[in-house]
Amino acid sequence: MQRLRVRYAKRGRLRFTSHRDISRAVERAVRRAGIPVAYSAGFNPHPKISYAGAAPTGVASEAEYLEIGVNRPCDPRRVRDDLDASLPPGLDVLDVVEARDGNLADRLEGSMWELRLPGADPGEAERAVKEFLAAGLVEVERLTKKGMRRFDARQAVRWLAVVEEPGIPAGQETVQPCVILRMVVRHETPAVRPDDVLMGLRLVAGFAPPSPPAVTRLAQGPLDATGEPADPFAFDRAGGDR
Repeated sequence: MQRLRVRYAKRGRLRFTSHRDISRAVERAVRRAGIPVAYSAGFNPHPKISYAGAAPTGVASEAEYLEIGVNRPCDPRRVRDDLDASLPPGLDVLDVVEARDGNLADRLEGSMWELRLPGADPGEAERAVKEFLAAGLVEVERLTKKGMRRFDARQAVRWLAVVEEPGIPAGQETVQPCVILRMVVRHETPAVRPDDVLMGLRLVAGFAPPSPPAVTRLAQGPLDATGEPADPFAFDRAGGDR
């Protein structure tokens, strides 16, 4: 059985789609595209499609990953084009490679996130980031399936910074400021999410943006020497795992 690894984006209004609905959309698109997906054995066979590191509902992403098992060899480029054409706009296939050795989920060691905070004060954001990074421990609480849980939101953060708005010509800045935070967070248990980091900024420095953030995952993969996620497909393209 050949395994194909797929990177896709979740954009626009599709960021509000649940993981279950995305799974259904992918299964329909696989059938529509004529991809010869393999099925599990037993009385209730399921298509061999697995997901790794899915972003939460309400979050956009440029780096979602899944793996498809097929029962005959397929050209990854053809699968990329056919699957992308069969998915709804906003679920966009960016790359497909043939899987080699190793587990894809094990390669997704961390994520880079971007948070856009309309109306937030840049100076307050800079101060809050400095205080957060200087803290040895930032405990936050979140309601989980097992009830309210307290955990450290600081340890998983590899780096965190306020970045400038890209691509705005001089003299055309928006009237309302928009603070942009970028961060790289290691995948740990329990998972530290961008909203946990925002909660940490509020706890250590009183930083509370006036409106909900727009969150996008820019990348996820193995963390390289710079502390940023590298391409998890690099090992497959090279013909084997690290």
